[in-house]
Amino acid sequence: MARRILLIGGTGLVGSLFAERLRVEGDFELDLLLRRPSGRAASGGQEHVAPSTEWPEIAGRLGGEVAVSALGTTIRAAGSQPAFRAVDFDLVVDFARAARAGGARQMIVVSSVGADAGSRTFYLRTKGEMERALEALDFERLDIVRPGLLRGERVGERRQGERLGIIISPLLNLVLRGRLDRFAAIEADVVAAAIAKLARRDAQGTFIHHNRDLHQLARG
Repeated sequence: MARRILLIGGTGLVGSLFAERLRVEGDFELDLLLRRPSGRAASGGQEHVAPSTEWPEIAGRLGGEVAVSALGTTIRAAGSQPAFRAVDFDLVVDFARAARAGGARQMIVVSSVGADAGSRTFYLRTKGEMERALEALDFERLDIVRPGLLRGERVGERRQGERLGIIISPLLNLVLRGRLDRFAAIEADVVAAAIAKLARRDAQGTFIHHNRDLHQLARG
């Protein structure tokens, strides 16, 4: 029987690539929780369209085996730090908690390189606190994906800081070698491929994946 996956963030850069990959590979049942219909996301699975406040209830009712969050915004896009936290912490954790209660044994979350609950940087601190909250939910397996700057074409979204970073990333990647390679830019499709591989893993525990791990997973 195909493993059932619940996905939030399915219209974003990594999430849409992940959904499309599952559609092509065809060995998963994918449920996407969305705020509005999206033909791009629909190609990868069944859509459940509702306000994001209703996603936890839907996740608990659907009862998938693997919960995946590729959800993320920026402080600029959200409009304020509290609005950012409402998405990148509250919504992700509420979704995960409901999925766990509904029977999900595995959680995969796209976080960020440098995530640290003790960081002085609000963005990284929020990501770190989100990771810590997910650990407390006691999934059989928790995969924390910490990519560097994501490279890829975002649909309907402009992130000026990211665009500048992507332009200069080939030069930076030449410098970011060895232990620093976790901070290098990485193709979003590599991250999506790695997540698809992680969704097939059965070993229990909490695992953190940086760029080097993601490249290896995508190739494997």
